[in-house]
Amino acid sequence: MGAVDVNPPNAQIHITNHASDWLWSVFSVMTVSMVGMLVWSHMRPRGTRFFHNVALIILFVSTLTYLALASDLGATPIQTEFRAQGTRQIFYVRYIQWFINFPLLLILMLFATGLAMTEILTTAFFAWIVVVCGLVGALIQSSYKWGFFTFGLVAMFYIWTVLLGHGPRTTFNAGPGMRTGYIRGSGVITLLLLLYPICWACSEGGNVISPTSEAVWYGVLDLLLGPFYLLYFIFSLRNVDYAAFGLQSWKYSDTYNGGGYGVGHGVGAAPATAAATGAGLGATSATHRAKAAEAGIPANEAVPTAATTSPAVGAPAATTAPATAEPTTGTVGGPNAANAV
Repeated sequence: MGAVDVNPPNAQIHITNHASDWLWSVFSVMTVSMVGMLVWSHMRPRGTRFFHNVALIILFVSTLTYLALASDLGATPIQTEFRAQGTRQIFYVRYIQWFINFPLLLILMLFATGLAMTEILTTAFFAWIVVVCGLVGALIQSSYKWGFFTFGLVAMFYIWTVLLGHGPRTTFNAGPGMRTGYIRGSGVITLLLLLYPICWACSEGGNVISPTSEAVWYGVLDLLLGPFYLLYFIFSLRNVDYAAFGLQSWKYSDTYNGGGYGVGHGVGAAPATAAATGAGLGATSATHRAKAAEAGIPANEAVPTAATTSPAVGAPAATTAPATAEPTTGTVGGPNAANAV
């Protein structure tokens, strides 16, 4: 008994058990790719997993989507406009997948370029426009659906302009080899993105092909644009200096030093600064704190300790605060410059 028998279709024009079997095959590929990417990501050093983690999110969402598609779930009946009369299955769960994955795929690709963050986010926003226009158009029964289809194509043209026009002309910090790989990858993405609206026009839009053929068409595109392209893209970055992208993974275990959070990952400046300023009252005795309180001076400035006598690298040695407290201006060269933290 197939999934179509267990979960009966809610429309007259629907997928068959053969389509369900194909969708289960795609689900299996997505699952294996997701597990592989998870293992691959944890094999990378911390701070060098940005592209792997984004790819992992994309594959995880695709796996859940094809679990629903193969189970004949996540669809709603919509009256067809052309050809056979009746209702057709429209799988809205597929648009949820694209709404999450399409912007992430573009961000993954464009982060390898020198584009400004605002332009990358704008491109991701237009990806949302494409998906929303496709979903709204698929759920409309009348010919007004083609108006949303047109606006979706306009948004798609903007994405193609960024991928093929602006992206290759930027400065690639990872080196000229990254530019060559980006040009090849952006060409593949553009070609595959061109096939999605064609499939929409033939299936949800024009009702030219059956839902079974639609499932095969979309499944092939999702496999090519999902696990196959992602694995190729991540593999091509294996010898690229990750620091060239200017990306860092901020983690508690790497930046917290007992006295505060450092300013950089693995820089080592924060611990030295904390030692030079005497951060942490645990090094000052109770007697010193009491004397400091009577004089109105902070305890870590009133009495030198083992921490304060060891200056930071490149910084002048810390001195003991005067007996009379003055307000610290915090300005370099001010009256209390020797005590400024």
